[in-house]
Amino acid sequence: MKSILNIIFLSAAFFCININCKKPYAPPAIQIDYRFLVIDGQLVNSTDSPSVFTLSRTIKLTDTTTSTVPEPGAKVSVENSTGGSFTFFETANGIYRSTPLSLNPSGKYRLKITTSSGDQYASDFVEVKQPPPIDSITWQQQNDVMIYMNTHDPLNNTKYYKWDFTETYQYEAPLQASLSQTNNTLFYVDSTNQTFDCWRSVNSTNILLGSSIALSQDVISKASIVIVPQNSQKISIRYSILVKQYALTQDAYQYFSILKKNTENLGSIFDAQPTQLTGNIHSVKNPDEVVIGFFSASSVQQKRIFITKYDVTNWHFVDTNRECGAMSIGHFPLPDPRFFLYDYPDPDYYPYYFCGSSCLFIARRECVDCRVRGGTNQKPSYW
Repeated sequence: MKSILNIIFLSAAFFCININCKKPYAPPAIQIDYRFLVIDGQLVNSTDSPSVFTLSRTIKLTDTTTSTVPEPGAKVSVENSTGGSFTFFETANGIYRSTPLSLNPSGKYRLKITTSSGDQYASDFVEVKQPPPIDSITWQQQNDVMIYMNTHDPLNNTKYYKWDFTETYQYEAPLQASLSQTNNTLFYVDSTNQTFDCWRSVNSTNILLGSSIALSQDVISKASIVIVPQNSQKISIRYSILVKQYALTQDAYQYFSILKKNTENLGSIFDAQPTQLTGNIHSVKNPDEVVIGFFSASSVQQKRIFITKYDVTNWHFVDTNRECGAMSIGHFPLPDPRFFLYDYPDPDYYPYYFCGSSCLFIARRECVDCRVRGGTNQKPSYW
């Protein structure tokens, strides 16, 4: 018994000493606010798709609010090796967009940036790559729906590929309202202003790359694009995915491969460890300044497919986030000029339908207005 008590005492003493000896350690590197410039985007040779660049600054590792800080107020342009240039316009905080561009396939281009503080940056000149057409977009279901892409270059010139995509899906509000309101005035809805059917688009966020360099032919077969989880709302009615394909240089492919490993594949000691990024964008005044980004130029090939709820099996989307009941309000003896006046004091409630000639049913807005979930009630032209 005495020995057991001695062990307990020694363990408690060791624990107390160990706790008191622990001190937090903050390496100097995580305290420094480097504010490196980050450039994300690419030059697109397309008469349909604009080119978009996002400028931001890194933050300290100890900050937890966001990963970057937008860089507004910059002057962004792309310069041709022969002297011409294209100007980009800031459309949102730190987001710069051009009109759709028709580039010279044999020309070379570089990115130029002047920040609001006067710092100047420029990329190396790059060629405009030409990707082959996408052969097909396929999918298969194993509970989840897995979407793949197939392509090949018969000239064996591409070798390095990059893809992005936009998912668009149709969804419905829990209740189909026959009425809506604007400026406190009720009106009957029709196909142009209904709020029951909506369409929402979501852009890809991961870096999607492929290479055929190890193959005897320039073929990409069954490259994984995205997985739609089983019972997702995305295929509760009709779903579409538009895949865009770009060609990369070897240097660009290596850069984006490292970026992908550093941002997507870190989580355990068995994952690839962080590697320094070396891009092709530099500070004009200070060549030693770290700049994060790689400027590339490519034409684009694209293909779209649709998947409906009738194409998949065992797919049951259930919306469990809302309780959608309706309640009646108001007494409008006819004729009454107040009949089409909507003055319910709670803005979270919207009109639903007239219940006879003297009352109005209302419901929570998210139950009768599909736009609350981030979509639009205007059907896309390709739908």
